[in-house]
Amino acid sequence: MPTRYTFPDNFLWGAATAAYQIEGSSMADGAGESIWDRFSHTPGNMKDGDTGDVACDHYNRWREDIEIMKRLNLKAYRFSVSWSRVMPDGTGRLNEAGLAFYDQLIDGLLEAGIEPLCTLYHWDLPAALDDRGGWLNPEIADWFADYGQVLFERFKGRVKTWGTINEPWVIIDGGYLHGALAPGHRSAFEAVIAAHNVLRAHGAAVKRFREVGEGRIGIVLNIEPKYPASDKPEDEAARKRAEAQMNRWFLDPLMGRGYPEELKDVYGEAWREFPAEDFDLIRQPTDWMGLNWYTRAVPENAPDAWPVRARPVKQIQHAHTETGWEVYPPALTDTLVWLHEQTNGLPLMITENGSAWYDPPHAINGRIHDPMRVDYLTNHLKAAHDAIGRGVNLEGYMAWSLLDNLEWSLGYSKRFGITHVNFQTQERTIKDSGLLYADVIRTHGAVLDAL
Repeated sequence: MPTRYTFPDNFLWGAATAAYQIEGSSMADGAGESIWDRFSHTPGNMKDGDTGDVACDHYNRWREDIEIMKRLNLKAYRFSVSWSRVMPDGTGRLNEAGLAFYDQLIDGLLEAGIEPLCTLYHWDLPAALDDRGGWLNPEIADWFADYGQVLFERFKGRVKTWGTINEPWVIIDGGYLHGALAPGHRSAFEAVIAAHNVLRAHGAAVKRFREVGEGRIGIVLNIEPKYPASDKPEDEAARKRAEAQMNRWFLDPLMGRGYPEELKDVYGEAWREFPAEDFDLIRQPTDWMGLNWYTRAVPENAPDAWPVRARPVKQIQHAHTETGWEVYPPALTDTLVWLHEQTNGLPLMITENGSAWYDPPHAINGRIHDPMRVDYLTNHLKAAHDAIGRGVNLEGYMAWSLLDNLEWSLGYSKRFGITHVNFQTQERTIKDSGLLYADVIRTHGAVLDAL
Protein backbone atom coordinates (compact mmCIF):
# COMPACT_ATOMS: atom_id res chain seq x y z
CA MET A 1 0.00 0.00 0.00
CA PRO A 2 1.54 3.38 -0.99
CA THR A 3 2.55 5.82 1.73
CA ARG A 4 -0.22 8.34 2.10
CA TYR A 5 1.90 11.41 2.80
CA THR A 6 4.79 10.92 0.40
CA PHE A 7 5.67 14.22 -1.30
CA PRO A 8 7.13 14.49 -4.81
CA ASP A 9 10.83 13.65 -5.10
CA ASN A 10 11.66 17.17 -6.30
CA PHE A 11 9.65 18.89 -3.54
CA LEU A 12 11.75 21.72 -2.10
CA TRP A 13 12.03 21.42 1.68
CA GLY A 14 13.48 24.38 3.51
CA ALA A 15 13.26 27.03 6.18
CA ALA A 16 13.01 30.81 6.04
CA THR A 17 14.36 33.89 7.82
CA ALA A 18 14.57 37.66 7.27
CA ALA A 19 17.65 39.86 7.47
CA TYR A 20 16.68 42.27 10.24
CA GLN A 21 15.19 39.50 12.36
CA ILE A 22 18.35 37.39 12.57
CA GLU A 23 21.48 39.13 11.29
CA GLY A 24 22.35 41.70 13.94
CA SER A 25 25.31 44.00 13.16
CA SER A 26 22.86 45.97 11.05
CA MET A 27 25.16 48.93 10.58
CA ALA A 28 28.50 47.09 10.66
CA ASP A 29 31.19 47.30 8.00
CA GLY A 30 29.81 50.32 6.16
CA ALA A 31 26.11 49.36 6.15
CA GLY A 32 23.50 52.11 6.26
CA GLU A 33 20.63 52.63 8.69
CA SER A 34 17.26 51.04 7.91
CA ILE A 35 13.78 52.09 8.97
CA TRP A 36 13.81 49.20 11.46
CA ASP A 37 17.00 50.48 13.08
CA ARG A 38 15.22 53.78 13.61
CA PHE A 39 11.87 52.29 14.61
CA SER A 40 13.32 49.85 17.12
CA HIS A 41 15.41 52.55 18.78
CA THR A 42 12.41 54.85 19.23
CA PRO A 43 11.08 54.45 22.79
CA GLY A 44 7.66 52.82 23.01
CA ASN A 45 7.74 51.06 19.64
CA MET A 46 9.13 47.68 20.70
CA LYS A 47 8.14 45.25 23.44
CA ASP A 48 10.71 45.39 26.25
CA GLY A 49 12.73 47.91 24.23
CA ASP A 50 14.17 45.11 22.09
CA THR A 51 16.14 45.89 18.93
CA GLY A 52 17.79 43.96 16.12
CA ASP A 53 21.26 45.19 17.04
CA VAL A 54 22.39 41.64 17.90
CA ALA A 55 19.35 39.45 17.13
CA CYS A 56 20.70 35.94 16.38
CA ASP A 57 24.13 37.32 15.42
CA HIS A 58 23.76 35.49 12.12
CA TYR A 59 26.06 38.06 10.49
CA ASN A 60 28.91 36.45 12.45
CA ARG A 61 27.48 32.96 12.97
CA TRP A 62 26.23 32.10 9.47
CA ARG A 63 28.66 29.17 9.17
CA GLU A 64 27.24 27.62 12.36
CA ASP A 65 23.73 28.23 11.04
CA ILE A 66 24.50 26.43 7.78
CA GLU A 67 25.66 23.46 9.85
CA ILE A 68 22.26 23.50 11.57
CA MET A 69 20.56 23.56 8.17
CA LYS A 70 22.54 20.48 7.21
CA ARG A 71 21.46 18.69 10.40
CA LEU A 72 17.86 19.57 9.51
CA ASN A 73 18.34 18.01 6.05
CA LEU A 74 17.23 21.27 4.41
CA LYS A 75 17.21 21.34 0.62
CA ALA A 76 16.64 25.12 0.47
CA TYR A 77 17.05 28.23 2.59
CA ARG A 78 14.96 31.34 2.05
CA PHE A 79 16.64 34.53 3.27
CA SER A 80 16.39 38.23 2.56
CA VAL A 81 19.05 40.78 1.73
CA SER A 82 19.32 43.98 3.74
CA TRP A 83 19.03 46.74 1.13
CA SER A 84 20.89 49.22 3.35
CA ARG A 85 23.70 46.73 4.00
CA VAL A 86 24.54 46.55 0.30
CA MET A 87 23.46 50.09 -0.72
CA PRO A 88 23.83 52.31 2.38
CA ASP A 89 22.07 55.27 0.77
CA GLY A 90 19.46 53.14 -0.96
CA THR A 91 20.72 54.31 -4.35
CA GLY A 92 24.14 54.87 -5.88
CA ARG A 93 27.23 53.63 -4.10
CA LEU A 94 27.65 50.00 -3.14
CA ASN A 95 29.02 48.62 0.10
CA GLU A 96 31.40 45.86 -0.92
CA ALA A 97 31.60 44.41 2.59
CA GLY A 98 27.84 43.96 2.67
CA LEU A 99 27.78 42.27 -0.73
CA ALA A 100 30.67 40.04 0.34
CA PHE A 101 28.65 38.82 3.34
CA TYR A 102 25.90 37.56 1.06
CA ASP A 103 28.49 36.16 -1.38
CA GLN A 104 29.92 34.05 1.45
CA LEU A 105 26.49 32.97 2.66
CA ILE A 106 25.37 31.90 -0.82
CA ASP A 107 28.61 30.08 -1.54
CA GLY A 108 28.38 28.34 1.84
CA LEU A 109 24.84 27.20 1.09
CA LEU A 110 25.79 25.86 -2.32
CA GLU A 111 28.77 24.00 -0.83
CA ALA A 112 26.35 22.38 1.62
CA GLY A 113 23.98 21.36 -1.18
CA ILE A 114 21.32 23.83 -0.05
CA GLU A 115 19.55 25.97 -2.65
CA PRO A 116 19.50 29.70 -1.82
CA LEU A 117 16.11 31.43 -2.28
CA CYS A 118 16.71 35.16 -2.18
CA THR A 119 14.10 37.77 -1.20
CA LEU A 120 15.01 41.30 -2.23
CA TYR A 121 12.91 43.09 0.37
CA HIS A 122 11.64 41.91 3.75
CA TRP A 123 10.57 45.26 5.28
CA ASP A 124 13.93 46.91 6.08
CA LEU A 125 13.89 49.96 3.79
CA PRO A 126 17.05 52.11 3.85
CA ALA A 127 16.39 55.06 6.15
CA ALA A 128 17.98 57.34 3.55
CA LEU A 129 15.15 56.45 1.16
CA ASP A 130 12.52 56.94 3.86
CA ASP A 131 13.92 60.46 4.20
CA ARG A 132 13.06 60.90 0.51
CA GLY A 133 9.48 59.71 1.02
CA GLY A 134 10.08 55.96 1.03
CA TRP A 135 7.14 54.01 -0.38
CA LEU A 136 5.21 57.27 -0.83
CA ASN A 137 7.68 58.47 -3.48
CA PRO A 138 6.82 57.15 -6.97
CA GLU A 139 10.53 57.12 -7.81
CA ILE A 140 10.93 54.12 -5.51
CA ALA A 141 9.94 51.77 -8.35
CA ASP A 142 13.15 52.72 -10.15
CA TRP A 143 15.20 52.69 -6.95
CA PHE A 144 14.01 49.17 -6.23
CA ALA A 145 14.72 47.94 -9.77
CA ASP A 146 18.24 49.40 -9.58
CA TYR A 147 18.83 47.67 -6.25
CA GLY A 148 17.47 44.42 -7.67
CA GLN A 149 19.78 44.67 -10.65
CA VAL A 150 22.81 44.85 -8.37
CA LEU A 151 21.83 41.52 -6.80
CA PHE A 152 20.64 39.89 -10.03
CA GLU A 153 24.02 40.52 -11.61
CA ARG A 154 26.14 39.82 -8.53
CA PHE A 155 24.54 36.47 -7.71
CA LYS A 156 23.79 35.34 -11.28
CA GLY A 157 24.22 31.62 -11.72
CA ARG A 158 24.23 31.02 -7.96
CA VAL A 159 20.74 32.16 -6.97
CA LYS A 160 18.12 30.65 -9.26
CA THR A 161 14.92 31.51 -7.39
CA TRP A 162 14.12 35.12 -6.48
CA GLY A 163 11.33 36.85 -4.59
CA THR A 164 10.79 40.57 -4.98
CA ILE A 165 8.81 41.72 -1.94
CA ASN A 166 7.69 39.86 1.18
CA GLU A 167 4.10 40.44 2.30
CA PRO A 168 3.15 43.78 0.72
CA TRP A 169 -0.04 43.86 2.81
CA VAL A 170 1.89 43.81 6.09
CA ILE A 171 4.24 46.55 4.87
CA ILE A 172 1.20 48.75 4.26
CA ASP A 173 -1.21 47.72 7.01
CA GLY A 174 1.46 47.70 9.71
CA GLY A 175 3.69 50.48 8.44
CA TYR A 176 1.33 53.02 6.90
CA LEU A 177 -2.21 52.31 8.13
CA HIS A 178 -1.94 51.29 11.80
CA GLY A 179 1.62 52.29 12.66
CA ALA A 180 2.56 49.10 14.51
CA LEU A 181 5.55 48.47 12.22
CA ALA A 182 8.21 50.67 10.65
CA PRO A 183 8.00 53.43 9.54
CA GLY A 184 5.08 53.80 11.96
CA HIS A 185 2.65 55.95 9.96
CA ARG A 186 -1.12 56.04 10.48
CA SER A 187 -2.90 57.30 7.39
CA ALA A 188 -5.36 55.68 5.01
CA PHE A 189 -4.36 58.24 2.36
CA GLU A 190 -0.71 57.22 2.68
CA ALA A 191 -1.55 53.51 2.79
CA VAL A 192 -3.33 53.65 -0.58
CA ILE A 193 -0.39 55.47 -2.22
CA ALA A 194 2.31 53.32 -0.62
CA ALA A 195 0.54 50.09 -1.59
CA HIS A 196 0.43 51.16 -5.22
CA ASN A 197 4.13 52.03 -5.20
CA VAL A 198 5.03 48.69 -3.61
CA LEU A 199 3.26 46.96 -6.50
CA ARG A 200 4.91 49.24 -9.07
CA ALA A 201 8.31 48.48 -7.52
CA HIS A 202 7.64 44.75 -7.79
CA GLY A 203 6.72 45.14 -11.46
CA ALA A 204 9.79 47.26 -12.18
CA ALA A 205 12.05 44.68 -10.53
CA VAL A 206 10.51 41.82 -12.51
CA LYS A 207 10.95 43.80 -15.72
CA ARG A 208 14.62 44.48 -14.88
CA PHE A 209 15.15 40.80 -13.99
CA ARG A 210 13.96 39.81 -17.47
CA GLU A 211 16.63 42.12 -18.90
CA VAL A 212 19.64 41.21 -16.76
CA GLY A 213 18.75 38.29 -14.48
CA GLU A 214 18.77 34.53 -14.73
CA GLY A 215 16.42 31.99 -13.18
CA ARG A 216 12.90 32.47 -11.80
CA ILE A 217 11.24 35.38 -10.05
CA GLY A 218 8.02 35.84 -8.08
CA ILE A 219 6.48 37.66 -5.14
CA VAL A 220 5.48 36.50 -1.65
CA LEU A 221 1.97 37.25 -0.37
CA ASN A 222 0.44 36.58 3.03
CA ILE A 223 -3.07 35.22 2.65
CA GLU A 224 -5.46 34.82 5.57
CA PRO A 225 -8.68 33.17 4.39
CA LYS A 226 -11.91 34.74 5.60
CA TYR A 227 -14.93 32.68 6.67
CA PRO A 228 -18.11 34.59 7.62
CA ALA A 229 -19.10 34.50 11.28
CA SER A 230 -22.70 33.73 10.34
CA ASP A 231 -25.03 33.49 7.35
CA LYS A 232 -26.25 37.04 7.95
CA PRO A 233 -25.86 39.24 4.83
CA GLU A 234 -23.97 41.86 6.83
CA ASP A 235 -21.40 39.28 7.98
CA GLU A 236 -20.90 38.06 4.42
CA ALA A 237 -20.41 41.67 3.33
CA ALA A 238 -17.86 42.09 6.14
CA ARG A 239 -16.07 38.94 4.95
CA LYS A 240 -15.86 40.31 1.41
CA ARG A 241 -14.44 43.63 2.63
CA ALA A 242 -11.87 41.84 4.80
CA GLU A 243 -10.88 39.51 1.97
CA ALA A 244 -10.55 42.38 -0.49
CA GLN A 245 -8.47 44.50 1.90
CA MET A 246 -6.10 41.74 2.97
CA ASN A 247 -5.98 39.07 0.29
CA ARG A 248 -7.04 40.63 -2.99
CA TRP A 249 -5.65 44.18 -2.65
CA PHE A 250 -2.33 42.88 -4.00
CA LEU A 251 -3.25 39.59 -5.65
CA ASP A 252 -5.84 41.00 -8.05
CA PRO A 253 -3.65 43.67 -9.71
CA LEU A 254 -0.75 41.20 -9.90
CA MET A 255 -3.05 38.91 -11.89
CA GLY A 256 -4.15 41.74 -14.17
CA ARG A 257 -7.57 42.30 -12.59
CA GLY A 258 -6.98 45.75 -11.13
CA TYR A 259 -8.00 46.65 -7.59
CA PRO A 260 -11.05 45.05 -5.94
CA GLU A 261 -14.15 47.24 -6.07
CA GLU A 262 -14.64 46.78 -2.30
CA LEU A 263 -11.57 48.92 -1.57
CA LYS A 264 -13.45 52.06 -2.60
CA ASP A 265 -15.96 51.24 0.13
CA VAL A 266 -13.24 50.43 2.66
CA TYR A 267 -11.15 53.56 2.12
CA GLY A 268 -13.77 56.08 1.07
CA GLU A 269 -12.26 59.51 0.42
CA ALA A 270 -8.75 58.12 0.84
CA TRP A 271 -9.16 55.91 -2.23
CA ARG A 272 -7.82 57.14 -5.54
CA GLU A 273 -7.57 56.01 -9.13
CA PHE A 274 -4.24 55.30 -10.82
CA PRO A 275 -3.04 55.43 -14.44
CA ALA A 276 -3.72 52.41 -16.64
CA GLU A 277 -0.03 52.11 -17.55
CA ASP A 278 0.80 51.46 -13.89
CA PHE A 279 -1.27 48.28 -14.01
CA ASP A 280 0.59 47.14 -17.12
CA LEU A 281 3.79 47.39 -15.08
CA ILE A 282 2.30 45.68 -12.01
CA ARG A 283 1.02 42.63 -13.88
CA GLN A 284 4.41 41.58 -15.27
CA PRO A 285 4.24 37.78 -15.60
CA THR A 286 6.05 35.95 -12.81
CA ASP A 287 7.36 32.40 -12.65
CA TRP A 288 6.03 31.45 -9.21
CA MET A 289 4.26 32.85 -6.18
CA GLY A 290 5.06 32.46 -2.51
CA LEU A 291 2.37 31.96 0.15
CA ASN A 292 3.00 32.94 3.76
CA TRP A 293 0.27 31.25 5.79
CA TYR A 294 -0.41 31.09 9.52
CA THR A 295 -4.12 31.14 10.33
CA ARG A 296 -7.62 32.02 9.20
CA ALA A 297 -10.10 34.69 10.31
CA VAL A 298 -13.84 34.50 10.94
CA PRO A 299 -15.03 38.12 10.60
CA GLU A 300 -18.35 39.65 11.63
CA ASN A 301 -19.77 43.02 10.69
CA ALA A 302 -18.34 45.71 13.00
CA PRO A 303 -19.14 49.32 11.99
CA ASP A 304 -16.64 50.70 14.54
CA ALA A 305 -13.64 48.64 13.27
CA TRP A 306 -11.70 51.05 11.05
CA PRO A 307 -11.26 50.89 8.13
CA VAL A 308 -12.67 47.49 7.09
CA ARG A 309 -15.71 47.51 9.41
CA ALA A 310 -15.10 43.84 10.17
CA ARG A 311 -13.83 42.18 13.33
CA PRO A 312 -12.61 38.58 13.70
CA VAL A 313 -14.58 36.37 16.07
CA LYS A 314 -12.38 34.11 18.21
CA GLN A 315 -13.07 30.43 17.57
CA ILE A 316 -12.80 29.04 21.08
CA GLN A 317 -13.17 25.40 20.01
CA HIS A 318 -9.62 25.36 18.65
CA ALA A 319 -6.16 25.99 20.09
CA HIS A 320 -4.57 29.43 19.69
CA THR A 321 -0.85 30.19 19.48
CA GLU A 322 1.09 32.67 21.62
CA THR A 323 0.26 35.33 19.03
CA GLY A 324 -3.45 34.58 19.45
CA TRP A 325 -3.80 32.89 16.06
CA GLU A 326 -6.25 30.02 15.69
CA VAL A 327 -4.81 26.62 14.73
CA TYR A 328 -6.99 25.37 11.87
CA PRO A 329 -5.01 23.37 9.26
CA PRO A 330 -7.93 22.69 6.85
CA ALA A 331 -7.88 26.39 5.98
CA LEU A 332 -4.37 25.99 4.56
CA THR A 333 -5.67 23.42 2.09
CA ASP A 334 -8.57 25.72 1.20
CA THR A 335 -6.19 28.66 0.70
CA LEU A 336 -3.82 26.72 -1.56
CA VAL A 337 -6.71 25.52 -3.73
CA TRP A 338 -8.14 29.06 -3.88
CA LEU A 339 -4.76 30.58 -4.75
CA HIS A 340 -4.16 27.92 -7.39
CA GLU A 341 -7.46 28.93 -9.01
CA GLN A 342 -6.84 32.68 -8.63
CA THR A 343 -3.41 32.45 -10.29
CA ASN A 344 -4.44 30.07 -13.10
CA GLY A 345 -2.22 27.28 -11.85
CA LEU A 346 0.94 29.32 -11.23
CA PRO A 347 3.61 27.28 -9.40
CA LEU A 348 3.19 27.95 -5.68
CA MET A 349 5.52 27.63 -2.72
CA ILE A 350 4.69 27.87 0.97
CA THR A 351 7.38 30.41 1.83
CA GLU A 352 6.42 30.74 5.51
CA ASN A 353 4.38 28.59 7.86
CA GLY A 354 4.92 28.21 11.57
CA SER A 355 3.69 28.92 15.07
CA ALA A 356 4.77 30.68 18.26
CA TRP A 357 4.51 28.77 21.54
CA TYR A 358 6.19 29.18 24.89
CA ASP A 359 9.71 27.77 25.01
CA PRO A 360 12.09 28.14 27.95
CA PRO A 361 14.88 30.72 27.56
CA HIS A 362 17.50 27.95 27.52
CA ALA A 363 17.66 24.27 26.67
CA ILE A 364 16.96 21.75 29.43
CA ASN A 365 19.28 18.74 29.35
CA GLY A 366 20.18 19.68 25.79
CA ARG A 367 16.59 19.46 24.52
CA ILE A 368 13.67 21.73 23.74
CA HIS A 369 10.37 19.88 23.89
CA ASP A 370 7.74 21.78 21.89
CA PRO A 371 4.77 19.42 21.44
CA MET A 372 2.36 22.14 20.29
CA ARG A 373 4.71 23.21 17.50
CA VAL A 374 5.27 19.55 16.56
CA ASP A 375 1.49 19.14 16.28
CA TYR A 376 1.12 22.37 14.27
CA LEU A 377 3.90 21.38 11.87
CA THR A 378 2.58 17.84 11.43
CA ASN A 379 -0.97 18.84 10.62
CA HIS A 380 -0.07 21.73 8.34
CA LEU A 381 2.27 19.54 6.32
CA LYS A 382 -0.59 17.07 5.95
CA ALA A 383 -2.85 19.95 4.85
CA ALA A 384 -0.27 20.99 2.25
CA HIS A 385 -0.12 17.41 0.97
CA ASP A 386 -3.92 17.35 0.73
CA ALA A 387 -3.74 20.41 -1.52
CA ILE A 388 -1.29 18.64 -3.84
CA GLY A 389 -3.81 15.81 -4.02
CA ARG A 390 -6.41 18.34 -5.13
CA GLY A 391 -4.27 19.45 -8.07
CA VAL A 392 -2.36 22.39 -6.60
CA ASN A 393 1.03 22.96 -8.21
CA LEU A 394 2.91 23.19 -4.89
CA GLU A 395 6.67 23.13 -5.31
CA GLY A 396 7.99 23.50 -1.78
CA TYR A 397 7.57 24.31 1.90
CA MET A 398 9.70 26.72 3.96
CA ALA A 399 9.23 26.40 7.72
CA TRP A 400 9.07 29.67 9.63
CA SER A 401 11.51 29.98 11.07
CA LEU A 402 14.94 28.43 11.00
CA LEU A 403 15.76 30.24 14.25
CA ASP A 404 13.94 31.95 17.09
CA ASN A 405 14.39 35.61 16.24
CA LEU A 406 13.21 39.20 16.63
CA GLU A 407 9.46 39.07 15.99
CA TRP A 408 9.38 42.69 14.84
CA SER A 409 7.64 45.00 17.34
CA LEU A 410 6.94 42.02 19.61
CA GLY A 411 10.69 41.76 20.20
CA TYR A 412 12.04 38.43 21.41
CA SER A 413 8.85 37.54 23.29
CA LYS A 414 7.48 35.18 20.61
CA ARG A 415 9.48 32.16 19.47
CA PHE A 416 8.71 30.73 16.02
CA GLY A 417 11.92 28.80 15.44
CA ILE A 418 12.39 25.11 14.83
CA THR A 419 15.83 25.86 16.28
CA HIS A 420 15.96 27.43 19.74
CA VAL A 421 18.20 30.42 20.38
CA ASN A 422 19.39 31.28 23.87
CA PHE A 423 19.56 35.04 23.42
CA GLN A 424 21.95 35.42 26.37
CA THR A 425 24.58 33.05 24.97
CA GLN A 426 23.51 32.62 21.29
CA GLU A 427 23.56 28.85 21.80
CA ARG A 428 21.44 27.03 19.20
CA THR A 429 19.44 23.88 20.00
CA ILE A 430 17.32 22.08 17.42
CA LYS A 431 13.85 21.66 18.96
CA ASP A 432 11.76 18.52 18.80
CA SER A 433 9.85 20.18 15.94
CA GLY A 434 13.13 20.59 14.05
CA LEU A 435 14.04 16.94 14.66
CA LEU A 436 10.64 15.93 13.30
CA TYR A 437 11.09 18.17 10.28
CA ALA A 438 14.47 16.59 9.55
CA ASP A 439 12.75 13.17 9.53
CA VAL A 440 9.96 14.47 7.28
CA ILE A 441 12.53 15.66 4.77
CA ARG A 442 14.57 12.45 5.00
CA THR A 443 11.47 10.35 4.26
CA HIS A 444 9.80 12.73 1.76
CA GLY A 445 6.94 13.01 4.25
CA ALA A 446 6.35 9.28 4.85
CA VAL A 447 7.00 9.69 8.59
CA LEU A 448 3.79 11.72 8.77
CA ASP A 449 1.77 8.53 8.21
CA ALA A 450 2.41 7.44 11.79
CA LEU A 451 1.53 10.84 13.29
